[in-house]
Amino acid sequence: MSGQSRFMLIVSPLMQHSPAFDRAAALAKAEGAALHIVAFDYLEGLATAGLVNEQAREEMRLGYIERHRQWLEEQARPLRKIGLEVTTEVTWVERPLQEILIHLKEQPIALVIKALTHESLLSRLMFTPLDVHLLRECPVPLHFVSNTTHALPRKVIAAVDPFHRDDQYQGLNDRILHEAVKLASTCNAEVDVVYAYDLSSISADEFDFNNVSTFFASGKAKTLFDAQGDAFNALAERNGIPPEQRHMIMGNPAKVLVSYADAYDVDVIVMGRVSHRGMGRLAGSTVENLLYKMPCSVWIVSPEELDE
Repeated sequence: MSGQSRFMLIVSPLMQHSPAFDRAAALAKAEGAALHIVAFDYLEGLATAGLVNEQAREEMRLGYIERHRQWLEEQARPLRKIGLEVTTEVTWVERPLQEILIHLKEQPIALVIKALTHESLLSRLMFTPLDVHLLRECPVPLHFVSNTTHALPRKVIAAVDPFHRDDQYQGLNDRILHEAVKLASTCNAEVDVVYAYDLSSISADEFDFNNVSTFFASGKAKTLFDAQGDAFNALAERNGIPPEQRHMIMGNPAKVLVSYADAYDVDVIVMGRVSHRGMGRLAGSTVENLLYKMPCSVWIVSPEELDE
C-alpha cells in the first residue's frame, strides 16, 4: 500500500451538504490525502414503519441506501475533477460508533472529519450523542467542523496544559503542538499556542493548598506562576513556537479559550483529551464542555501514541 494519507469524512444520513464537505476536501487537497466519505444510515421511520409489510419495508430501506449512495457519488464527482482520490460508502446501522471504530481498525485512517451536530443540553443529559462518544473513544485525530468561514483554516490555536502532575498528560502537549503546527503548515495558516491557567484551581487541586487567600498572600503564587511559565516556554521552545506566538492567560480555561477564539477569528482550536482508565470519561470536563461552546471548529488529539 502507498504512503498516501487517508481521511474519513462521516456525513449525515439525511443527504445534507454541510461545511464539513468543503473542509474535508480542502484539507485532503492540501495534504495530498485520499478521502473516504461514509454515511451510516438509520432512519427510524424506515426501520420501524408499521404501515407496510416486511418485504416492502426492506425495499424502502434498500431504495434509500441506493439513493444516498448516488447522492454521495454526486458530491464526490467535482472533488475527483480537482484531482482528489475519493471513495464513498453507505452502511445501514442503528448504532454507528462501533462500526466507525471497526473502520478505523481495518483501514489506516489519519484523520476523522465530521460536522458537529448541535444537541440541546437536555438531549445530551438523557442520551450520549455520537459526537461525544467519538470524542471519548476515537483513537485518531478527530476534527469537528462548525461555524466555518474558510474551507482551509487560516488561524489555528493549540490549547495546552504543560503544568500538570497527572502521568496521562506526559507527551500529550507535544502531540497537540505537533498536530497544530502540522495543520498550520499544510494550510499555510498562522498558529498560536494558548495556556489558560487558574492559579487558585491549581493550588487547591494540585498542591493541597486549601486556603486560597493564604496561598496568594504567602507569595507562593508568584513562584507557581514562574514555574508554569518555565514549563510553558520549555514546551513551546522544543516545538519551535516563537515567543510572539505564545500566550499564557490567567482565567477559567473554558472561558479563556472561547473568548480568545472569538476575539481573534480562530478557525480551528487543537486540543487533547485524557481519559480515566476504565471509566470512559474525560479527565475534567473542559474538552467535552467546549465542544458545543467554541465559536470555531475543534480538532481533538488522542493521548495514545499514533502511527506516523
